[in-house]
Amino acid sequence: MLPLSNGQAPIKIHVTTNIYNGSSKDSIEWVGFGQYLEKDGSSYIKYEEEIEEGTIKTIVKVSGNEGLILRSGAVKMRLAFLLNKKRNGSYETPYGTFLMVTDTKRLGMEKEAHSPSGLIDILYDLNTNGNKNGTYHMTINFKEETVQA
Repeated sequence: MLPLSNGQAPIKIHVTTNIYNGSSKDSIEWVGFGQYLEKDGSSYIKYEEEIEEGTIKTIVKVSGNEGLILRSGAVKMRLAFLLNKKRNGSYETPYGTFLMVTDTKRLGMEKEAHSPSGLIDILYDLNTNGNKNGTYHMTINFKEETVQA
C-alpha cells in the first residue's frame, strides 16, 4: 500500500443501499473511488459523487458502535448512528431543513489487517419530520486501489 502524503490510502468504493418500506424494496448503488484514513481510533472513508446539480462530498466515519455520514456540496446531509439508539440528523433542501432521526439496529465494520480494504454494514430505521421513511440497509465495500506507475 502506498498511502498518500496525508496518510490517506486510495480505495475503490461500492455503496449499496436497500430501502424497505412495507412490502416494497428500492435499491441504490454507487461505485467510485475515494480515500481511506484512520485517525484517533476512527476510520474514515471520503469520496465525491457527480450529479446533475453538482458535486457531493461525502465523509463516512465509524468508531466502535458509532457512525456518521456527512454530505456537503450539492446535497447537505448529516446522519448520525449509535447502535440501539436514536440520533438526530438533518437534510437541507432549498425549501428548508428537514429533521431526520436514525434508529440504528446494526452497525459494524470489518477491515482487513494491514490493508485499507473492508466492509461497513449499517441497518437503521429512518424518520423524516416525524414520518417513517423505511428501514435502510447500507453496505460500503472498500478495497485498496493500487495505482500503476
